[in-house]
Amino acid sequence: MMTYVVPEALTRISVRAFLKQKGVSGSLFRTIKHHGNLCVNGQPAHAIGTLLHGGDVLSYDLPPTKQDILPERIPLDIRYEDDDLLIVNKPAGMLVHPTPSCIHGTLANAVLGLYRSRGLDTAFHCVHRLDRLTSGLILVAKRPEIQHLLSTKDGKLFHREYLAMAEGVPEPSAGIIDAPIARDSDSIITRRVAPEGKPAVTRYRTEKVWEREGQRYSLLRLSLVTGRTHQIRVHLSYLGHPLLGDDLYGGSRMLIQRQALHAERIFLTHPLSGQPLDLHAELPLDMQRLLV
Repeated sequence: MMTYVVPEALTRISVRAFLKQKGVSGSLFRTIKHHGNLCVNGQPAHAIGTLLHGGDVLSYDLPPTKQDILPERIPLDIRYEDDDLLIVNKPAGMLVHPTPSCIHGTLANAVLGLYRSRGLDTAFHCVHRLDRLTSGLILVAKRPEIQHLLSTKDGKLFHREYLAMAEGVPEPSAGIIDAPIARDSDSIITRRVAPEGKPAVTRYRTEKVWEREGQRYSLLRLSLVTGRTHQIRVHLSYLGHPLLGDDLYGGSRMLIQRQALHAERIFLTHPLSGQPLDLHAELPLDMQRLLV
């Protein structure tokens, strides 16, 4: 059951307009309208045509969620949790969602296993994704309203930073990569920089430079202005400094067997409380060893 108290300052606001402020998407509102047992001040009410006033108590519940993901008890490295959000440090090698060829062992399986162990009939609402071989922080909403608030263009409440290890040393040491990214015509997986691609902008800063066996490498801090598939990997390859271990985009696997990319930090304004959150996940061991 979800319950909201209408602020005293509001008067004659429709149920749809009020719930939109709370992050309810159009599709979720339709579910509430048809199946949500909506009440105002404890009395059944219609989602369409009902006007709310300051002090009114709006409540609704939803039918049990149906999601074709098997809950599994898999250990999770939880870095933050409250009634609305879950932030997990995902290890490299774990998929976020199941695929037809891999239906077990994903982050979705693990999160649903955690929920079910607590008696919660909650679906998996991931706000963003990471590649299977990328490690780091992932933001999960516990309700579709929270996911919608965090995912819409008007509600950009979070910012992510990555640490990456690249071949060579970018010049200048800090800058912006502004290069559109398109699908590779020869592959359904890879992307490339191309004039006809979608706008893609990445900010980077060199944190450290080191040398091993005559080769120079860089530890970079990066943030995404846009969120294209494989954006960091494609942009660094385009600069001539592919990620270590990223053989898909020209990186060597001599030092590490996966792309050396880690979602290290999330800055977040809580969508309901407005509380600022700053979450950090240290480099995993396979990347730490490269700095020794």
